Amino acid sequence: MKLNILSPIAFFDLETTGINVAKDRIVEIAILKVLPDGKEVNYRKLVNPTIPIPKEVIEIHHISDEDVKDAPTFKEIALEIILFLKDCDLAGYNSDRFDIPLLMEEFMRADVSFDLDNRKLIDVQTIFHLMEKRNLTAAYRFYCDKKLEDAHSAMADVKATYEVLKSQLDKYPNLKNDISFLSDFTRKNARFADLNGRIAYNKQGEEVLNFGKFKGKTVVEVFTKEPGYYNWMMKGDFPQYTKMVISRIKKKIQN
Repeated sequence: MKLNILSPIAFFDLETTGINVAKDRIVEIAILKVLPDGKEVNYRKLVNPTIPIPKEVIEIHHISDEDVKDAPTFKEIALEIILFLKDCDLAGYNSDRFDIPLLMEEFMRADVSFDLDNRKLIDVQTIFHLMEKRNLTAAYRFYCDKKLEDAHSAMADVKATYEVLKSQLDKYPNLKNDISFLSDFTRKNARFADLNGRIAYNKQGEEVLNFGKFKGKTVVEVFTKEPGYYNWMMKGDFPQYTKMVISRIKKKIQN
């Protein structure tokens, strides 16, 4: 089934130095941009993470320190990526919990603004799990009846993700071929103010802490009664996006 879109949508995948969103870095980014007329445009870059790539990670994606030593840093290509993603909605596989949060961390470290507010976000893995309750290789075999060759190669993964989404639309009549619907469908359980689930929303729509000794307490209440907790979080090993969210809340309290 051809994807019904009114705006460009970018399927993207990251290969990284690890899975810690706050600490790890991108070593490869691949993007498949699909235009409303069906035209496809590819973008792929190796990225120098400026930190060593662990041996166990190299064994997964086969990108070594030697491979990226002469590659640009993310900061050097950040504006180029933003230009490529102009007016694009975003889609990926496990993108809500990993690729988007880590991409936002890289943009923030590069001191470059990338706004998610007006973009539709679709996580193809979420559709897979909601519809069939399992990884990309299995999804590709299940939906496309093909073996995923060169798995963990970023471009192979993003092309497979694109094919899986189109096949999901063919398979499930209740899935609308509409980007807004798919975004809402994959994100209907995402009740978080940040991208890593540290700050959630309660039933009243208030931001609450989703970890630690104050879990379930509103951020406003905690920061008002325990002002040092804000400073602890800002100095702690939290993603930059989470820190941006709590900074916004702190400013509301002060105003």
